[in-house]
Amino acid sequence: MPLTLTLTEGVLPAGSEKTAIARITDAFLKHHGMAGNKVMADNVTAHFQVLPKSSTFSGGREVAGAWVEWKTPSFALAEREVQQGFFADATEIIHELSGGKQPRDHIYVNVVHAVDGGWNFNGKAMTNAEIGAAVAQG
Repeated sequence: MPLTLTLTEGVLPAGSEKTAIARITDAFLKHHGMAGNKVMADNVTAHFQVLPKSSTFSGGREVAGAWVEWKTPSFALAEREVQQGFFADATEIIHELSGGKQPRDHIYVNVVHAVDGGWNFNGKAMTNAEIGAAVAQG
């Protein structure tokens, strides 16, 4: 389940992106009750990109921002309580790592869901039920 962390240059101190990825991943697993689940953890992937300020916008104007985007099967980040808790944690992680300088209203979090069966583990297309069975093995 890929996490894409996109940052405007200078939002986080250089080198802290790895810490952000690790903490956001941990928050994702925690809010799904899967902290310590190796199968799920191994299938949470991530990358980050840092863009110049001239390349990031809000309302059509240049802005220093942070974007936390997940692509997941439809069961992940589907419950309102999980959404609220995770989105708050992800926002706070970025805000904290920025030294409190990045405004929370310029930290954007979203999720894109795949259709059931449109996901794979270990190179095999899997339905939500099949993913659930694999994750249950832990």
